[in-house]
Amino acid sequence: MINFHTPSIDRLFETFVNLKSIEECYQYFEDLCTVKEIQDMAQRLDAAIMLSEGARYQQIVKEVNISSATVCRVSKCLNYGAGGYKNAIEKLRKDEK
Repeated sequence: MINFHTPSIDRLFETFVNLKSIEECYQYFEDLCTVKEIQDMAQRLDAAIMLSEGARYQQIVKEVNISSATVCRVSKCLNYGAGGYKNAIEKLRKDEK
């Protein structure tokens, strides 16, 4: 992946880390992103979770309502990316217990 580390992006990510509740996230992301962008990110995470559980592409396409190209990209990131999906999914699973 391209190195996109900049002070501006660091500042953006710092704002994410500082959010304290789901409600604060809704408020911030509603201002920061379009509803479609938020839905797209949620779908990618859903796809990553399903892939990590062994779901097939066509099942994900049908259940999550995303393109197979997006599922493929998520799969590549999950398997060869920076580890962000894996880390996030692990933390979600820990929180569910």
